[in-house]
Amino acid sequence: MAARIRKGDTVLVITGKDKGRRGEVTQVFPKDDKALVAGINVATHHTKQSQTEQGGIQQREARIHLSNLKLIDPKSEKPTKVGFRVLEGGRKVRVAKATGEVIES
Repeated sequence: MAARIRKGDTVLVITGKDKGRRGEVTQVFPKDDKALVAGINVATHHTKQSQTEQGGIQQREARIHLSNLKLIDPKSEKPTKVGFRVLEGGRKVRVAKATGEVIES
């Protein structure tokens, strides 16, 4: 299945504790339908000291489900649904449903 949200996309969180916040996708996990978004869904982890790392409390981004994210159209800077179109050369591209513009990735 084609990926509607990819690494490097700017997304808007539509549900949850970070609702309304924007961030850039840093990693996508297609098998789990989840993604890591910079600065979104930050969780606190208590780590034990090891020989190579200092212990303490760390803040890390946790995965967030793709259904809770909406792509930001690069042209209009507004959230949009994503569709697909096949160009004349046979290349399949993502298209913003709101404006009809091709989303370059």
